[in-house]
Amino acid sequence: MAIILKPENLARFVFFIRSEKVMLDSDLARLYGVEARALNQAVARNRKRFPADFMFQLTPGEYESLRSQIVTSKKGRGERRYRPYAFTEQGVAMLSSGLRSSRAVEVNIAHFRAAPSSDGFQSGPRSQN
Repeated sequence: MAIILKPENLARFVFFIRSEKVMLDSDLARLYGVEARALNQAVARNRKRFPADFMFQLTPGEYESLRSQIVTSKKGRGERRYRPYAFTEQGVAMLSSGLRSSRAVEVNIAHFRAAPSSDGFQSGPRSQN
């Protein structure tokens, strides 16, 4: 089921990590209607478009802290094999502009419509302390 692309719906996918508002690869994949694996493969093919200030991989500590705050699958069933990637506002824009699906265009438009409301990402990011 597709997520309705309203700023208030996008806000629930925003986290505050390393003093940055970010969105996780798995959440972005859900928004784009693709598997996280496919999204990360597209990023890997275009790595030069994603410098460290656009995207970073969570440390083991950041990942554990985040897992304690959100509902995750039980160990051994559907668990991630790698730590998630976090995309800053610029990374989300780069990702959206690089994907060619109609859904990616919709997500890109929704992202930019939300931008004026709070320095790019809708207010209310969840903190990862």
